[in-house]
Amino acid sequence: MSAIDSPFTVFAVALVVQGLAVYAGDFLRRKFRPLGDKEREDLGIVRAASLTLLGLIIGFTFAMAVSRYDQRKNMEEAEANAIGTEYLRTDLLPANDASHLRELLRKYTEQRISFYGARNERQIERIGATVEKLHADLWSTVVRATTGQQTPLAALAVAGMNDVLNSQGYTQAAWWNRIPIAAWALMGLIAISCCLLVGYGEHRTGGFLLVLPLIVSISFFLIADIDSPRGGVIRVTPYNLIAQYHSMKPN
Repeated sequence: MSAIDSPFTVFAVALVVQGLAVYAGDFLRRKFRPLGDKEREDLGIVRAASLTLLGLIIGFTFAMAVSRYDQRKNMEEAEANAIGTEYLRTDLLPANDASHLRELLRKYTEQRISFYGARNERQIERIGATVEKLHADLWSTVVRATTGQQTPLAALAVAGMNDVLNSQGYTQAAWWNRIPIAAWALMGLIAISCCLLVGYGEHRTGGFLLVLPLIVSISFFLIADIDSPRGGVIRVTPYNLIAQYHSMKPN
């Protein structure tokens, strides 16, 4: 798990680095020479342009994070719908196979709910191994049940199971779709540059110099929180899968 998977780590690192940058700019101003009025005016233009650019980049990155969060929510809904559809289509199969398949789908849904709540790698690996085994059991069961009856109704059951298996892959792909590290690095460099300019352009040293680093760090925290599927406070809750699980009556 990388550092950007923890929004609190992102906040702490961003605040410390930008705080050091703004005081470094203040130190450089005091170390060399004060700025004249004309120089301060020119620096103000550059600083304003840099801060505007930083605000735009933060806004675009936030939009990227929100779109990925929405994608994860949509994939959860699609996965629950696929499971629910296949659960109903089990009625098209022979009674014994249908009963076994419904029980497997119930266990599978339970594991998919656990996937959304897992927080550490050990849990994720254990759930992944169980889901992989259930995939094999689900597919072998539906194939065995439909081998002897090549009918359109049997084809519906096979197609529905294919959707169930595919939906899990689409969900996993959505969870891997994160903001690139390069985008974080570039945004951080621009933020550090802006803090240097702010520190260098101020008239005197004061606690207000930390206002910009604090605001930007909070923005970084929010972006990292929304972008992180597991490490943040804001996470996708599998309401649709939970509702589907409760609608499945055990045999």
